[in-house]
Amino acid sequence: MALKSLVLLSVLVLVLLLLVLVQPSLGKESAAAKFRRQHMDAGSSSSGNSNYCNQMMKRRRMTHGRCKPVNTFVHESLDNVKAVCSQKNITCKNGQPNCYQSNSTMNITDCRETGSSKYPNCAYKTSQKQKYITVACEGNPYVPVHFDGSVFLPATPLPSLPAPHKHRLLWLEGNNSS
Repeated sequence: MALKSLVLLSVLVLVLLLLVLVQPSLGKESAAAKFRRQHMDAGSSSSGNSNYCNQMMKRRRMTHGRCKPVNTFVHESLDNVKAVCSQKNITCKNGQPNCYQSNSTMNITDCRETGSSKYPNCAYKTSQKQKYITVACEGNPYVPVHFDGSVFLPATPLPSLPAPHKHRLLWLEGNNSS
């Protein structure tokens, strides 16, 4: 009887230990799922809705505990955004080599926290734009896991200019603010 109780107790302890180890991973959102929650809004648009960012930032849980200062929503199909992972490879802002820039512009909405915003009353300015997007991709299959930025023009090398025009190139480089 004592041996049977000891075996049952050991099994119970083992099961509880496994539950404790497995439980945190069950509720953890994957990087790909977090990207979709924070950045994807396919088939929708913020056009004409100045309250879009206030609603979406709250709905997508980016105002819990703090106001997320900046976020971008992409209004394209998930397949189109996933396809960016096989397009132009560029270096991410953090120096990692796994970022990709879209070959064409995409319909996006930039949400920026306003000066009057203070948690828990987060307030955002809504700006709809057509821009090239840059995403970091990981996994198998290779999918977007981080929105790295957006630009009006794709990353391309500057053209080689003859000597008399070098001063123009230097002026352009010094005044590039994107």
